[in-house]
Amino acid sequence: MSELRKEYDHVQDEKARWMGISLARKYFVNQEKRYVHPFHIFGNVWYVGDNWVCVHLIDTGDGLLLIDCGNCGATAMLVQAIWEAGFNPKDVKWIVLSHGHMDHMGGANFFRRMFGTRIYLGEPDSRDYRERPELSLVHQTGNLADELFEPDYEIKDGDKLRFGNTEIQFYLVPGHTAGCIAAFFDVKDGDRTVRAGYYGGFGFNTLKKSFLDDIGDTEHKTREIYLNSLKKVRNQHVDLFLGNHCTNNDTLGRAERLKAGDRDAFIDDRAWGDYLDRKRDELLALMQDPEQN
Repeated sequence: MSELRKEYDHVQDEKARWMGISLARKYFVNQEKRYVHPFHIFGNVWYVGDNWVCVHLIDTGDGLLLIDCGNCGATAMLVQAIWEAGFNPKDVKWIVLSHGHMDHMGGANFFRRMFGTRIYLGEPDSRDYRERPELSLVHQTGNLADELFEPDYEIKDGDKLRFGNTEIQFYLVPGHTAGCIAAFFDVKDGDRTVRAGYYGGFGFNTLKKSFLDDIGDTEHKTREIYLNSLKKVRNQHVDLFLGNHCTNNDTLGRAERLKAGDRDAFIDDRAWGDYLDRKRDELLALMQDPEQN
């Protein structure tokens, strides 16, 4: 057996071993099965994510803005979705990352290197990329090519930034990560204007006792921080609730309603508050669980 073949077999064995023990393995194999044909949501907002991780495209009139850029290993699907929606990936001028986890920043390096796209990330998560990269969970992808990066702009609490014809109000809502962001902006469709709202991360995987103990939060203060973040933006008026993952706002169910002719399938001025209240109640229940407190 040649030395080259030995090296190849060794790398493949190591890859198989790592992927076999990775708890997140199911999220990084056969991702093509999660492909969703892109669709127009309302006004200048399109959906170009898959059936797990949401990605929204905003046509600002002066370039494209992506809110998140998919899971690590799913960039080819994102590029295809942008093309299929009728846009050119090279026109993506900005990517705003909801938070710093590997399932939302997968395409960042590609778009920056290929098209010069500017990357925006919450300031605390940017700091963690430098000082505590393990909190990104990027090691769970099992792919050594998945790398972190320095964002072009660190989003701060209260920032109001303009992207072409779209002005976005940002707030930091720490909890799921330290640098989660919430974003609010107007969306026009003909003579109608609605208010869109986006919350950067609802998952409880980073609030479990074992995780918090491991990262040094032995008093589990992050849970109270999360609750305060929900309260901080709970009463924002939102007509168009954009999901971070499809389960947040029943993205795929609403998409079916769009296909059936319901133009306002995503317009729901109660969805935002109802979902934030639900997450509050679920977290309070988790905090009372003797296995998790």
